Amino acid sequence: MKEPNRILFISQEIYPYLAEENPIRLLCRQLPEYFQSHGYETRTFMPKFGDINERRNQLHEVIRLSGMNLIIEESDHPLLIKVASIQSARIQIYFIDNDDLFHRRKGVVDEHGVEYADNDDRVIFYARGVIETVKKLRWTPNVIVCSGWMSALAPLYLKKAFNDEPFFANSKIVLMLDDNEYKQPFSTKFSDKLRIDGVTNTDVRSLAGFPVGYEELMRLAVDYSDAIVYAMPQVNQRVANYAETKGKPILTYEPTEDLNAACKRQWDFYQTLLETKTEENA
Repeated sequence: MKEPNRILFISQEIYPYLAEENPIRLLCRQLPEYFQSHGYETRTFMPKFGDINERRNQLHEVIRLSGMNLIIEESDHPLLIKVASIQSARIQIYFIDNDDLFHRRKGVVDEHGVEYADNDDRVIFYARGVIETVKKLRWTPNVIVCSGWMSALAPLYLKKAFNDEPFFANSKIVLMLDDNEYKQPFSTKFSDKLRIDGVTNTDVRSLAGFPVGYEELMRLAVDYSDAIVYAMPQVNQRVANYAETKGKPILTYEPTEDLNAACKRQWDFYQTLLETKTEENA
């Protein structure tokens, strides 16, 4: 019997854990349910921001997955993995947590609306934390969907630092662009801080030596992704223009109020990617 395809969602925001029902949060909530109902196995991750109520959402720590230390700029950051279920959809959500980077913080801005100065460290920790956890789960995804700038380093790490891992060697990486941008550029040290074994200076030369804004970060994500999805009607046009020069498959946005239809379009798009992979491996 043929094994089902597997899809990994690395999301920044998912409703109802972040309560406001904006379009991208609703889409990231609906996609795993849609794919699961159509025969896929799914795993879904998001950051465990401090404004997520653990008791109300019934989060609990997964001890067997927690405990690893991730080093960023010579500082150790313990990785905590928590999980919760959306009962109505029979879907589990895994949360990447750390006391200093996530647990004691709200989303990406503080109570005054100011972006956190260490959002760059949080981007690094989140991407690495998801990948290390999937390795511990010993779970091999056919498709990996990265949504939101908090997930933007995952394509680089997967293609460079983890490219020889059997769990990810044949995965298709999809970058899902939305209209949520950060405003405060990351420091000029960002390209050095994100380096791990397998990621060279050449791989991140586009970020080296200057502050890294949203557009620079997302262009890097485009470089190491296999396909692009425009998830919202208004995505950054310069990033979109850059993506279109790369000759990669792109799923453009079509106006619709029907989440199910949006999920169906992504379903069809990913089937095409998987068929391409099968042809490449034949």
